[in-house]
Amino acid sequence: MTDLDAARRRYVETIKKRERITSAPLLQALAAVPRERFLGPGPWRIRKGGGQAYRLTASADPIRLYDDVLVAIDARRRLDTGLPSLWAHLIDVLDVAEGARVVQIGCGLGYFTAILAEIAGPKGAVLALECDKELAARARANLRDYKNVDVVRADATRKIESRADFIIAHAGFSSPAPLWIKSLRPNGRLLLPLTGKDREGTVIRITRHGSVFEADAIRRIKIFPGQGRGTSALEARVTDWWERALALGPLTFRTIENGLPSDRAPGGGSR
Repeated sequence: MTDLDAARRRYVETIKKRERITSAPLLQALAAVPRERFLGPGPWRIRKGGGQAYRLTASADPIRLYDDVLVAIDARRRLDTGLPSLWAHLIDVLDVAEGARVVQIGCGLGYFTAILAEIAGPKGAVLALECDKELAARARANLRDYKNVDVVRADATRKIESRADFIIAHAGFSSPAPLWIKSLRPNGRLLLPLTGKDREGTVIRITRHGSVFEADAIRRIKIFPGQGRGTSALEARVTDWWERALALGPLTFRTIENGLPSDRAPGGGSR
């Protein structure tokens, strides 16, 4: 076993213990996907989750990447590849399965796209949507060997061409787009960070049960805003409404109108 192999093993064990990961396919994917392939040459600018200051890794040795840290894609915009333990937890909560059709909103450089592709396997597929032209091109190059991945430069609020078992957003939005919930297959699940202008908010999960959708809150998050995520007072009120409503428990509904659930279904608790 090389030093890099040992570092990858420790990395997976740390994430497993920190977030109590139960999905064996997810842990296998974390062990299989080389993080350095998706982050360009080092040294790298990294920071701890929740920390503000970047520091430069001591060397360009890929071992430096096998820690539970954020790695800068564009430090000027504070755009990072996601915190491994956080996204491992969220993928575990979503319970992505082999053979699934997954839509990823905001694929960045493709690291978590590769994780999802490993889990979905050859019978599954991942549609990775990225609005940034340069990031989409880099992700496409990074993922060229993954035959079950299609990277498309697109605004995910306007274009999802197929139905999905899982939709996972890697950027913050003020509310669920109606297109996203309409694109879910029966029993499909959407994972979405709902955030304000300070980039902070709550990750929610929306599950489709026939014609009814159920939303529940998962955990707090701070994340880069998605395309179309504005800072208007109306958007702030919509995001605040979701947070207050879901703090009381799961919410059931049939449609989304103006960012809010409409045609509320029985059994979702009083509001």
